[in-house]
Amino acid sequence: MLRLPYRAPLCQDGLFGHLAATAVPGVEEWRAGAYRRTLRLPRGHGIVALRPRPEYINCRLTLTDLRDVSTAIARCRWLLDLDADPVAVDDLLHTDSVLAPLVDKVPGRRVPRTVDADEFAVRAVLGQQVPTTAARTRATRLVVAHGHPMSDPAGGLTHVFPDVATLATLDPATLAVPQARRTALFALIDALSRDEIDLSAGSDWRQVRAQLAELPGIGPWTVETIAMRALGDPNAFVSTDLGIRRAARDLGLPGTPSALAERAAAWRPWRAYAAQHLWATNDHAINRLPAGGKDCSCTEGTPP
Repeated sequence: MLRLPYRAPLCQDGLFGHLAATAVPGVEEWRAGAYRRTLRLPRGHGIVALRPRPEYINCRLTLTDLRDVSTAIARCRWLLDLDADPVAVDDLLHTDSVLAPLVDKVPGRRVPRTVDADEFAVRAVLGQQVPTTAARTRATRLVVAHGHPMSDPAGGLTHVFPDVATLATLDPATLAVPQARRTALFALIDALSRDEIDLSAGSDWRQVRAQLAELPGIGPWTVETIAMRALGDPNAFVSTDLGIRRAARDLGLPGTPSALAERAAAWRPWRAYAAQHLWATNDHAINRLPAGGKDCSCTEGTPP
């Protein structure tokens, strides 16, 4: 058991609530007060259980090769955005008269990220223009058919999400999604498998955005979602997201994507954190831990 420290404050409900609410069954789950998921690592595979505590995150790793422990820890810290500076973020957002009450109410919001950027990008495309329940169903089918099987005596995890090299070998016609989505998905998979697009944390964010936007069927929502949660750009902002636009209108902010993006310029370079505050104004499962520590790997539709 490891303890992952972080700089306080940290809003655990919004962070873990989002991960639990968007979990893909078999790959992720919320069980006994912990977010659990499978990992693909350089030398093997693993399972991590992350349990929020008042002053740290409990991290229990089960690895096929112990040489992967440092990589696994780094990915978990990245997933939970534990190296963020919440004081700097909140200080700037608090200067905005609309966001100030939200920051006062819940300081220390983090951006839920991912342990695998390629996996997240594939899931983002699967989630385009459909309810999250439908996107999760598509992702689950992909996992069951093509993921790497895992044994999990402690829970209900069954697979590691398939890597892009595996997905690149599939016949696109076998995927039960609309043709436009299929074209977008396999264009992305092809680019990732050929290393034409680099989604690693050290990549050029502007270049990646441009490369993604050139792919068929990849629009601003997908580009900024990937920038926010896969690339880790703290300034990414999904002005076209319906939940963001609804929250903006309710708060008296502009409701159109272009006007909202212009208004959000005042939140630079922390617009991704402003987005978390906007999403949190909605009464939704992503904003709270599962009630009573209930075990789950699926809930109602949510942002990606």
